[in-house]
This record gives sequence, C-alpha cells and structure tokens, in this order.
Amino acid sequence: MNFQQLRSVREAVRQRFNLTDVAEALHTSQPGVSRQIRELEDELGVELFIRAGKRLTGLTQPGAQLLPIVERLLADADNLRHAAQDFASQDSGSLSIAATHSQARYALPSAVKDFRELFPKVTLSLHQGSPRQVAEMLLSGEADVGIATEALAHYDQLVTLPCYRWTHSVVVPPDHPLLHGPLTLERLSRFPIVTYDAGYTGRTHIDEAFAKAGIQPQVVLTAMDADVIKTYAELDLGVGIVASIAYDEERDRNLRAIDAGHLFEVNMTRLAFRRGHFLRGYMYSFIETFAPSLTRQVVLDAVNSDTPTQAA
Repeated sequence: MNFQQLRSVREAVRQRFNLTDVAEALHTSQPGVSRQIRELEDELGVELFIRAGKRLTGLTQPGAQLLPIVERLLADADNLRHAAQDFASQDSGSLSIAATHSQARYALPSAVKDFRELFPKVTLSLHQGSPRQVAEMLLSGEADVGIATEALAHYDQLVTLPCYRWTHSVVVPPDHPLLHGPLTLERLSRFPIVTYDAGYTGRTHIDEAFAKAGIQPQVVLTAMDADVIKTYAELDLGVGIVASIAYDEERDRNLRAIDAGHLFEVNMTRLAFRRGHFLRGYMYSFIETFAPSLTRQVVLDAVNSDTPTQAA
C-alpha cells in the first residue's frame, strides 16, 4: 500500500469516477491510475469501485466504508508534512484563502496587508467563489481558510468561527426620493431593486424580511458583485441593496447610502477550515489579524469542541 494508490482512489471519487480527469489531476496516465487502484484492491482483497467494462461508475459498499479511512490517512500525511514544515521554517510557506467576492474585495485587503508585513515569506493565494464553492474548496484541501457569510456553518466537516456582524445599506443616486423620509419596506418596494443573487451576501435575510411583511419586491437585476449592483444603482436602473461594508463615501461619490439595518436581520461573516487540518503557526496569526477576537486559544477551543464557537 502506498500514498499514490490512496490518492488515486480519493481523486477518482472527487472527479466523479472519470479516470481521464483523475490522471490529469494527479499528473499521471490513465493506465497508471487504473493500475494503482487495482493494486490497492488486490492488496485489500475487496473491490472499491463498481465497473462497467473499464469505466468506474461508483463505489462498492466496501469502497464507501473504506473511503473515509483513505481520506483520513492522506489528511494525516498532509498534517505530518505541515507540522514538520512548521518546525523547520516557522515564518515561511503558503496560505490559501477562499472567500466570496464581498469578503475578498472589502473585508480582506487590510488583513492581508497587515499579515504580509508580519510574514513576508509566506506566499498567499486567494480564490473567489460562492459560499458553497468556498466550502467545497476547504473540503477538497484546495484552500486552508475560507471566509463567507452563508453556507459554511452547514458543514459538519468544517470548524466554523463567527468573525463579525454586518448590516445592509440601500444605495441610490443623490436626488432619489428615498433620501427624504424614513426608510421602510413598503417605500422600498415601490422602486425596482438591484441586489445580490440568491445565496450571496445576506440575500436570504432580504427575502425573509419582505416575505414576513407580506410584500413582493420588484427585484429587476441580481449579481454576485456589489460593484456591479452599485453601477446599475448609479444608472438609476434600480435601488441597490448591498452590504454596508461595500459602500465607501469617497469612492462612491455618485451614490448615497441609507442604513437598512432596521429592515433586514443582521448578518454574520464566518471563517472556517477543514476539521482535522493542521494549522501552521502563521495561519493562526492570519485568523487573528482578520478577526481579532479569534485568538489562537479561541481557535483551539473550537477545534476541540463539538459545537461552534459563539465568540464574535
């Protein structure tokens, strides 16, 4: 038994049993992948995959039961390597961060700048995606740390920690009628609305507020990106609803922001990493730089707890 055999099995599942994609991901040949899998099956004495001719179509019952052990062995091997690197070179290495657009664009820059000053030898890579994609990047090992508002807390395989609370703002051109008088859901519903796609940046709380009030909003355009929403609000194609952190008075001179914290439920941005993943020393430093309340001890307590940490 060797790690290449285990990687072939794990990657076959990740690539939905497409051996061509497995070979590409592992930088080897398709016959090589097939041989590694077959040799492991011969050694274990059971077939791990259901086959149709030479094609893999799924996991057998033994394969489904043994897969978590394969993944654990590979995770432990990665942790062993990371732990050794931490002892050998504590201030250098790599850190992969997965985040939604709003976090990458508005929340992360200052933390990344401060972290780079502390650890100039650490190579950072930033991946953007939907909250679900952020979770998947963590689960696959593509990212070390993930940051999003939705989805992360729904995965038991992730250690999830609350970072900060935030509210929404309504953004409109300088002469818009909503700037005069109290902001209510009823007044807001009189205008076309431009806001986030479903599942992004607190959109669920926006929909819930209107539904609870029995009001059907005129959502005419949705986007993942607050900058896109602000662009169309600036063109007066609709009233923009964005995360408050996405509005900057100096940068967004052609827009005015109205606090909507009283209309929509407060949102919580969370940071997560894969349960069992070894965090190098500088990773703890990054987490605390991004969310000062998440000290190394708080993170360790969360790792050792079966319930999510409630510190914000």
